[in-house]
Amino acid sequence: MIWLSWRQFRFQAFVAFAVLTVVGGYLLKLGLGIRDAHDAALARCGGGDCAGPLGEFQSAYQNPLLFLAAGLGLALALIGAFWGAPLVARELEAGTHRMVWNQSVTRRRWLGVKLLVVGLAAALAAGLASALLTWAAAPVDEAAGNRFSTVFFGSRDIVPVSYAVFAVVLGTAIGLLVRRTLPAMAITLAAFIAFQFLVPNLLRPHFLPPKTTTMAMTPDAINQARALGDISGAPVLRGIALPQAPDAWISRTSPFLTADGETLSDEKFDHCFSNAPRTGASGTFGDTAVCLGELDLHLEISYHSGSRYWSFQWIETVFYLAASSVIGAFALWRVRRLT
Repeated sequence: MIWLSWRQFRFQAFVAFAVLTVVGGYLLKLGLGIRDAHDAALARCGGGDCAGPLGEFQSAYQNPLLFLAAGLGLALALIGAFWGAPLVARELEAGTHRMVWNQSVTRRRWLGVKLLVVGLAAALAAGLASALLTWAAAPVDEAAGNRFSTVFFGSRDIVPVSYAVFAVVLGTAIGLLVRRTLPAMAITLAAFIAFQFLVPNLLRPHFLPPKTTTMAMTPDAINQARALGDISGAPVLRGIALPQAPDAWISRTSPFLTADGETLSDEKFDHCFSNAPRTGASGTFGDTAVCLGELDLHLEISYHSGSRYWSFQWIETVFYLAASSVIGAFALWRVRRLT
């Protein structure tokens, strides 16, 4: 049964091996180039101040690594759609499942072996791609200090392995329910992408209780943020870093709060944002930062320290493997009731 499953799957496996060979060669070349650039940046440090050279080094490779991380995420979704969804749906659609079920092999064993072969292949492919990308990007990740970034976190170390297993099992279960290959592939893509959006935004921040702190909103602190306000005009600050924990993942930031803990009124925020007194201040937000800094504001921040990175990697890996087990058990139960 394992040999038969392998023969049915070998074309996809050879294609995956060819793609991994090409991508692996590129990542090896990229990783060596990144390390040469990192050494050159360190050599340009003047008087021990490496912020400028390392910032330029990080900026030079941030977009390519972002595209590679997104590409790995897309590849995992395609594994679910092209490996998982047709695994059983193609057999049911063509009617070839009846021939197998009339042999000595039970339905559960038939499906279990298929899941085992394809799931292990997907895990191996994802593990190799993730290991190469993690190695190549390591100097940039260290310089950036943003390993909890949604896209980067899901493409590094061990979690992509669990994503790949989940994608295969999810696609297989959807194929069992839909019983048609193309609709099953489309639904699998949509469902996997939905999980990849919902888990980082709704579940991951609560895997461990966050730490909390307050941060005074001086003009300097405001100028270090990436964005001020939003499209609704709310009194918020985006893209800040904690001075005491620059590699921390900030999971929640309050709006601007006054000294008595109340949210800054929209009127006062709009005044500073649009009509701040001219002081000639420099910085990203200039006079606006000075105006807001005079209001004695602060933020309440929930965050996870960088030391929790591996805890989150293991928790999310276990979560996806547990979800795969539940969905796989449902598929094994469902296959017995198909006619």
